Amino acid sequence: MASDTVVLAFDTSGPFCAAAVLINGEFTACRADEMSRGQAEAIMDIIVDVLNTSGVTLQDVSRIGVGTGPGNFTGIRISVSAARGFALSLGIPAIGVNGFDATLYGQSDEAVACLPAIRDQIYFSGHGLDAQLADRDQAARLGRSLIDRPDPAQLVKNIARIAENADRFDRPVPMYVKPANAAPARDLPPKVLDDAS
Repeated sequence: MASDTVVLAFDTSGPFCAAAVLINGEFTACRADEMSRGQAEAIMDIIVDVLNTSGVTLQDVSRIGVGTGPGNFTGIRISVSAARGFALSLGIPAIGVNGFDATLYGQSDEAVACLPAIRDQIYFSGHGLDAQLADRDQAARLGRSLIDRPDPAQLVKNIARIAENADRFDRPVPMYVKPANAAPARDLPPKVLDDAS
């Protein structure tokens, strides 16, 4: 597998847990489980499942694609943290792909991606348009084609395709359109004890 391009992609930014493997441009496995909770407990099993189905191991992976949101605060952090950990331990790039780009993959430049948000609102963005939180009517007034987020299986496949073709490898970071409701940690950073003394 050393000469093969093996992309592992996964996303937990919504009420789902999805992963796919793309080897030399062909999908060999994809799994998407709907779930409103439990992504942290499920993601590793799903990743192992798609790798096993594809006949590869984590050490065969040459790059990682990860969904970075916007969406569920905790879900985004689960995927991004896992991707960073894999990339660091394997010495491979992790490519963050936001939900707007994944939704618009293969669409026209005039299309606007619409991702579900809370209280019947949507996050929307498109070419030349900053991400916003609004109701669907506001997005419709743009006069551009509105594209809803695809099902989780297609979304994670789009993430894999974008990661496969990426030529920039910036460290993936969560994408938040509005500030998170979680308060920052109030504790001091952990104290590191030098056991050499």
